[in-house]
Amino acid sequence: MRKVKSKYGSKKVVVDGITFDSKAEAKYYKHLKRLQANDRILFFRIQPRYLLQEAFTKNGVTHRKIEYVADFEVHKKNGSIEVVDIKGVETEAFKIKRKLFEKKYPHILRLLTYSPAHKGFLPAEEYRAYMRKKKKVREADRRAVRKVH
Repeated sequence: MRKVKSKYGSKKVVVDGITFDSKAEAKYYKHLKRLQANDRILFFRIQPRYLLQEAFTKNGVTHRKIEYVADFEVHKKNGSIEVVDIKGVETEAFKIKRKLFEKKYPHILRLLTYSPAHKGFLPAEEYRAYMRKKKKVREADRRAVRKVH
């Protein structure tokens, strides 16, 4: 694997000749490859594009289309399609695109974060709750240590 820096402090990673925006995305790609090899999913696509709004012209100004590019699209054996985005940070642009996606497409959109402590992927909200709880425990421990000294 070759690594190159990118935004948000993540490092680009190349696996099987494919460049991923982060180590976490590359790990999830390997996970999906294992699931497919073990016949747990039908197949998956990398960086599928979803049209959220058509291009249009208003008052002589042409506005470009709005697309959402997910990290993965997973086709399950039960016929359902799951769209997966691996995120460490949920940007404002993503929040808007997510709303537009949810309105237009029937697919399940999952936002996952890699958790080293769990050695796997968690739903982003669950990961944030875990980190908040961990931070509270650390702060309580620091306060207890200060009281002793």
